[in-house]
Amino acid sequence: MSRRPLIAGNWKMFKTRGEARKTCRRLLNLVGDVQDVDIAVFPAFTALEAVREEVQGTVVGLGAQSVHWEDQGAYTSEISLPMVLDCGCQYVIIGHSETRENLGETDDRVNLKLTKALSSPIIPIVCVGETFVQRETGRVSQVVLGQLEKALRGLTAEQLSRIIIAYEPIWAIGTGRTATPETAQEVHAMIREWLRDRFSAELPGQVRIIYGGSVKPSNVAELMAEDDLDGALVGGASLDPESFAKLVRFAG
Repeated sequence: MSRRPLIAGNWKMFKTRGEARKTCRRLLNLVGDVQDVDIAVFPAFTALEAVREEVQGTVVGLGAQSVHWEDQGAYTSEISLPMVLDCGCQYVIIGHSETRENLGETDDRVNLKLTKALSSPIIPIVCVGETFVQRETGRVSQVVLGQLEKALRGLTAEQLSRIIIAYEPIWAIGTGRTATPETAQEVHAMIREWLRDRFSAELPGQVRIIYGGSVKPSNVAELMAEDDLDGALVGGASLDPESFAKLVRFAG
């Protein structure tokens, strides 16, 4: 089954509303005619509305960097699914390693958030990945598949056909170090095999698995040449529209 590539830009805690608007306008000038790649940007919560006004009706989709599992309540600093949908979000990132490390995100919370997201039309991007120590001690499969087992608990193959999995080795995020294409392919193939064994023979061909971890124009070609890499979740390189556009253009 042919899977449509996705190039997603996680802007993290960068860009005011004005900066986000300017970036979107420049990006649309560069990729507005792209037809064969899904494109999405994930601004800070404060810029969601501004970005929606810029990208609505274009080839660029909008996503939120996280979401809570309750519709409302006494959850200071959180954002709910109805709120991100109200802002026009089509995607949401769940379980990013920075959220796990900095905000105490757990596998159980990832499961709650993912289950909530799947109750709506939004497309969840579920992040998994190991630390450098875990890789060096031979625990990649234990960690990555363990995260997936807990994140996907209680969900059906039909539900999971809508998700996107992002493999982001923690040691490669924001460090300038990138997994070799062979290393990334090995983990992506392992995830597909696990989906086949755990759920159904059809599911691995339906689920997009994208790679994140210091993806940039200089290394995207060799990464995307691997059979099981369906795109990229990009951090720093997505902040510059010219750089991000090169990634999008290559994927197409």
